[in-house]
Amino acid sequence: MPDTHPTVDLIARSHRLGADPQVTNFAGGNTSAKGTGTDPVTGEPTDLLWVKGSGGDLGTLTADGLAVLRLDRLRALADNYPGVAREDEMVAAFDHCLFGRGGAAPSIDTAMHGLVDAPHVDHLHPDAGIALATAADGEALTKEIFGDRVVWVPWRRPGFQLGLDIAAVARAHPRAIGVILGGHGITAWGADSAECEARSREIIATATAYLVRHGRPEPFGPLVHPPLPEAARRERAAALLPVLRGLASTDRRQVGHFTDTDVVLDFVGRARMPELAALGTSCPDHFLRTKVRPMVLDLPPDAPLDETVSRLRELHAAYRDDYRAYYERHADADSPPMRGADPAIVLLPGVGMVSFGATSQTARVAGEFYVNAINVMRGAEAVSRYAPIDEAEKFRIEYWALEEAKLRRMPAPRPLATRVAFVTGGGSGIGRAVAHRLAAEGACVVVADRDAAAAATVAAELGTGDVAVAVEVDVTDAAAVRAALRAAVLAFGGVDLVVNNAGLSVSKPLLETTEEDWDRQHDVMARGSFLVAREAARVLIDQGMGGDLVYVVSKNAVFAGPNNLAYGAAKADQAHQVRLLAAELGGHGVRVNGVNPDGVVRGSGIFAGGWGARRAEVYGVPEERLGEFYAQRTLLKREVLPEHVANAVFALTGGDLTHTTGLHIPVDAGVAAAFLR
Repeated sequence: MPDTHPTVDLIARSHRLGADPQVTNFAGGNTSAKGTGTDPVTGEPTDLLWVKGSGGDLGTLTADGLAVLRLDRLRALADNYPGVAREDEMVAAFDHCLFGRGGAAPSIDTAMHGLVDAPHVDHLHPDAGIALATAADGEALTKEIFGDRVVWVPWRRPGFQLGLDIAAVARAHPRAIGVILGGHGITAWGADSAECEARSREIIATATAYLVRHGRPEPFGPLVHPPLPEAARRERAAALLPVLRGLASTDRRQVGHFTDTDVVLDFVGRARMPELAALGTSCPDHFLRTKVRPMVLDLPPDAPLDETVSRLRELHAAYRDDYRAYYERHADADSPPMRGADPAIVLLPGVGMVSFGATSQTARVAGEFYVNAINVMRGAEAVSRYAPIDEAEKFRIEYWALEEAKLRRMPAPRPLATRVAFVTGGGSGIGRAVAHRLAAEGACVVVADRDAAAAATVAAELGTGDVAVAVEVDVTDAAAVRAALRAAVLAFGGVDLVVNNAGLSVSKPLLETTEEDWDRQHDVMARGSFLVAREAARVLIDQGMGGDLVYVVSKNAVFAGPNNLAYGAAKADQAHQVRLLAAELGGHGVRVNGVNPDGVVRGSGIFAGGWGARRAEVYGVPEERLGEFYAQRTLLKREVLPEHVANAVFALTGGDLTHTTGLHIPVDAGVAAAFLR
C-alpha cells in the first residue's frame, strides 16, 4: 500500500454517499480505507484501517469520527475467534487493535471492513438494494440481475461472522464487486476510493433500473383512502398530534414530527398498507429507529374527530399490549429491560405519518427511515414478495447488548430535552434571550413574533429546523394565534412551555392617554396573553402531560409608576391572569407563573421604540443613562438585562420547581416598592 494518508478521499467519498438519499440514510452505513501509517514507537510503517465509527453519519463525517485500527492485529482476531455464540466479545477486542488514541469507537461492522482484502469498502443501505435483500426470492433476483458481479449473502446479524462471510465471498468470487446482504443492504469494494464509490453506485443504479423496468404497478393495491386536501389534512393532523404525542409519551416524553409527502400519503391510503405495515421493517438501521412495526389507524380520514381520538386510544392500548407480548416472547435472562412499549411511527390514512423520538432530530429521522422502509416494500412487492427478517432476529438486534451499550454511552439529556417552547415576542429583547436560553437547555423553540423577519433571524441563530422554527403572529388576532399554535404542533408534535412575552408600551400621563393608547396596550398584553393561553391550553390538555405557562409581566403590575396608567393596568391584568389560570389549569398538571422584570433597557424592542425616551423624560435623565438610572434606584444597584429575565423563565421551567404555580418572581435587582405582599 502507498505511504499516503487515505482519509481525505475517504471523507470526501463518505460525504458524497451520505448526501444522496438513494444511497443511504442518516447515520446509515459505513465506509473505510486501508493505508500505511508510521508507528510512532518503532518508526516502522504499519498497515492501518480507517473506518466510520459507531454512531456517526456519512454525510457529516469528520476525521474525528473515524476509528483507526492496526490491520495486523484486527486480522489476527480471526485466529482467536470463539464462534458465533460468542461473537459479541470481538467488539471489545477491537479496542485492543486501536492505533494510538484510536479515534471514534469502532462499530459492529469494523470486521467487515478489516477482513475484506480490498483497500476501500462501502457498506450502505440503499432502498433499491434493501428491496432485493428483502424480496422472498432475493437470491435468484441477485443472480438474474448481476450474474457473478454481485453475490448474495444470506441474512446474518451484523458482527464478526458476517465480516468473515463477506471476506470469504470476495476471495471466492474474484470478479465480484460486492454483495447483497439478505434482509439488510449492500457492501462493495474497490482498489481505490473512486473505484469503490463507482461500484457502490453501479449496484444501486442497476438494482433501481431493474425494479423500474420489471416492477408491477400498484404493488400496494388500490387507493382506498385518498389524501384530504392540504388545508384539511393539516388541520386534521394538528388536531390529532397532541393526542398522539401524549399517547406516545406514556413511558417517556417524546417529540413528534409530521410527514405528509406524496410517498407517505400514497402508502397510507392503499388497501394493502395495514397488511404490509404489520410485517415491520427489515434493515437493522430501520427498525432500531422505527420499532418493530408501526401503529396504524383503521378509520377513514373523514371519520368524526371524537371517534378518531377514541379509536387512537384503543389502538395505542392494543399496541402496548402487543409490544409487551413481543418482548416477553423473545426476552431471556440476559436481555436488557424493555425500553418502552409506545409506537415510534403512527400511520394515518389520508393524513400522513407521525414519527416520535427523544429529540426533534431523532423524530424526523425515524420518519425518514420509515419512508425508506416504504420504498423498500414497494420495490420488493413490485418484483417479488416483501419478506423481512423474522421477528426473533429483529428482537435480537433491538435488544442487543451492544446496542444497549451504545445507548448508555449517549450523553445525559439537557434539562429541557423533549420540551417544546412557544415564545411570543421572540424576535427581539427579552423574547430573544428567552428563546436562546430555552434552546441552550435542550428545548425545541417556536419563535413567534409579529415581525416575521426578526423571528426568522432568531430561529436561525438557534440552529436548524430541528431546534427552532419561526412563526409570524399578531397576538391580538385569535385566528392568527390559532394558526401559530397549529404551526408549532405540526413542527414538533405539540407544545409544553409557553412564554407570554409579546408587549409594547406608551408612556403618557392620564390626560394625554387616548382610548387608542389604552386599547392597543390591552389588546397586545391583556387580550394577547389570554388568546395565547387559551389556544395553548387546548394543546396542553389534549396532550395530557402537564406543561408550563410563563407570563413576562413587570414590576409595574404592582408598582404605581408615574405617567404609566395604560401599561401598568395591562400588566396588572396579566399578573392576575397568572393567578386565575394557575387555579384553573392545575388539575391538568399545567403550572402558570410570572416573571416581573424592572426596566430592561439594553436590547429591548420596547425601549428602542420610543418608550425609553419618554421614561427618560419623565425621570429627567438622558436616554442613554436610563439603564444606569434604573440600576441606581434598586437595592442591588444592578441593571436588569434580557438574559436575567430568561434565567428566571428557565428557573421556573427547568425541573427544580415542580411544585410551584401561581408565583411571580421579581427580576428587578430589588425595588422595594414592588415587593410582593
